[in-house]
Amino acid sequence: MPSHLGLPPRVPPYFVRPHFVPPYIIPPHRTRVPHAVVACCRSLFALAVAALALRGPLLAAEAVVTPSRPPNVVLILADDLGWSDTTRYGTTTLYQTPNIERLAARGMTFTRAYASSPLCSPTRASILTGQSPARHGITAPNCHTPKVALTAVAKSTGPPQRFSTVPDSVTRLDTQHYTLAEMLRDNGYATGHFGKWHLGPEPWSPREHGFDVDIPHHPGPGPAGSYVAPWKFADFDHDPDIPNEHIEDRMAKEAVAFLERHRQRPFFLNYWMFSVHAPFDAKPALINKYKGMIDPQAAQRSPTYAAMVESMDDAVGTLLDTLDRLQLADNTIIIFASDNGGNMYNLVDGGTATSNAPLRGGKATMFEGGVRGPAVVVHPGTVSAGTRSHEIIQSSDFYPTLLELLQLPSPPDQTFDGISIVPALRGGSLKRDGIFTYFPHNPSVPDWLPPAVSVHSGDWKLIRIFHGGEQAAHRYLLYNLSDDVGEQHNLADQFPERVRQLDAAIEAHLENTRAVRPLPNPRFDPALYDPAQEGVAALKGSGNKASVNHGGRNNVGGSKGQMTKRVRPQQPLVAGWQSGGTCQLTAGTSQQDRPALTVASDGRDPYFSHVLTEPLPPQTLTLTFSMNSTSSGRGQFFWKENHQPRFAADRSEHFDVTHDGQWHTHRISFSVQAPLAAVRLDPSRGPGKIRLTDIRLITADGTEINLLPRP
Repeated sequence: MPSHLGLPPRVPPYFVRPHFVPPYIIPPHRTRVPHAVVACCRSLFALAVAALALRGPLLAAEAVVTPSRPPNVVLILADDLGWSDTTRYGTTTLYQTPNIERLAARGMTFTRAYASSPLCSPTRASILTGQSPARHGITAPNCHTPKVALTAVAKSTGPPQRFSTVPDSVTRLDTQHYTLAEMLRDNGYATGHFGKWHLGPEPWSPREHGFDVDIPHHPGPGPAGSYVAPWKFADFDHDPDIPNEHIEDRMAKEAVAFLERHRQRPFFLNYWMFSVHAPFDAKPALINKYKGMIDPQAAQRSPTYAAMVESMDDAVGTLLDTLDRLQLADNTIIIFASDNGGNMYNLVDGGTATSNAPLRGGKATMFEGGVRGPAVVVHPGTVSAGTRSHEIIQSSDFYPTLLELLQLPSPPDQTFDGISIVPALRGGSLKRDGIFTYFPHNPSVPDWLPPAVSVHSGDWKLIRIFHGGEQAAHRYLLYNLSDDVGEQHNLADQFPERVRQLDAAIEAHLENTRAVRPLPNPRFDPALYDPAQEGVAALKGSGNKASVNHGGRNNVGGSKGQMTKRVRPQQPLVAGWQSGGTCQLTAGTSQQDRPALTVASDGRDPYFSHVLTEPLPPQTLTLTFSMNSTSSGRGQFFWKENHQPRFAADRSEHFDVTHDGQWHTHRISFSVQAPLAAVRLDPSRGPGKIRLTDIRLITADGTEINLLPRP
């Protein structure tokens, strides 16, 4: 198939919607005028204009006022680009994003910009509707599947290892929504969609949601086959003169052709990148470039992913160059954002694709790394160049914001959950009680949570885990992000009134949006969960075949959890420690002839435990040990009190590990409310070799208890 660059006749007819000449304002009600009626009205309007033109001699004597041209709109949505994946926030030394820096120099960078969901399709639907996933019903990225569901459905029961049910998500963006693209098209804008869609195939494609142009007209969750040609799109081939064409380069070229074609009229360019979503491949030359820049001890160490980020940034540069060349930049609103956090669950180049540090978690999690991302807004004359805002914004804010910037009315019964952020763009503050993230699912990724909903309000963030507490009550995680952006300290028990206040706001949001919610599972069997496994999952693509089934009740600072417990053979004691079956233990001595424990991990969350000979009375204790490691990931320490059947994450502490093969000393303080019976160490999350020595418990009176005797 020939390239789609150039003039409209070269574009297949199913990609293009005919343009109508005159702009007009839609009637002030939410029920949309049928397209046939719209076309008829526009045709009549055109005839009226032609009739008036016949009165040329009369008009020549009249004063004619030509209104200024409305601003153009360019919305760039990166896919899976994490908060630390650009140079905007000082959190990467590997990735190179000079064009995003160029963009930021023209406008405002938001430090607390949130996707409406930790996964892509819900956020995309929120951008186009201005609504929360709780309202529009797309809460999972399943819009490419054969199942057609236009209404979310609550489930009354579920598997016995889950304490809450998981609702069925909507799988297509209903055409009853009056989208941002339809609003702009009906007000005279040329509208073009380029790149990923993932909100449904025809009859729910971009063409049915207000876009005149849709390239490559692909309903899937990512690029078809690969980034580098040959691709596997159904009706879209690479340029035969560029055998190794990169899909992001091509999308940028197609977008440039759209800008050139419509430079004389207002346009809405909806550029939804494929980058940096899986599959993980890139231009070989760029991969080789970054191979020589990798620090093996750094959290971000994938040359492939770094190359993908550069190609993404190049596309941004192509659009900026074109707007400058066409002298359109001064009259163009540009929004740049990401659909969710960076991918922390795929195995790429021997580790995670990226790292969102200092944020916790990543894509598909309710923690900051799953929902906070980069965002820049440019509007010359409204937004001061090179500025920053710490106001909280969300994907659903873009639609009402554009309406205010463009001075366009919306139907009075159009329902928005987002707000206009124009006051923030002008350097002020926003008046909002909070933003809400509704995610009633539990995908198998590191740091996953059971079905949950959260609210951000000022510095506070509350996560409600549906029916995760005692007697099917909700469970809560409360964080103060001003001094705990990594979400390590659950403050729910310390601030019960704050929990009640924020949970009331969550409840009001769910009621207002008529959210289809998880329900208590009447089949739940507490014997079928392992509380310590909440948040634990192997990297995908690692070759690990261990099944992780979740829906649990527990995470840092939580109370109880749920997971199907994988039965492993009983492991022998090694120097008083017992492997959980995910690693091999060997006793020996260190170079200083001290007792040492060697841990060989294959990446399946290595852990091992020690049962005390005599329980220790309630008190504050300190665990100390020395460790060197060539593994990866954070460590976690658990303790078990008398009469508790197993380790649980609400009796645990995370600790940072430097995996450089050198010895480091760790000290972890904790308090027990009942006699201490056993302890457990999870020293890492990845494959590698770990050695420990000098493992001791120090009691409140200073007594040291050796937990690693000489073999």
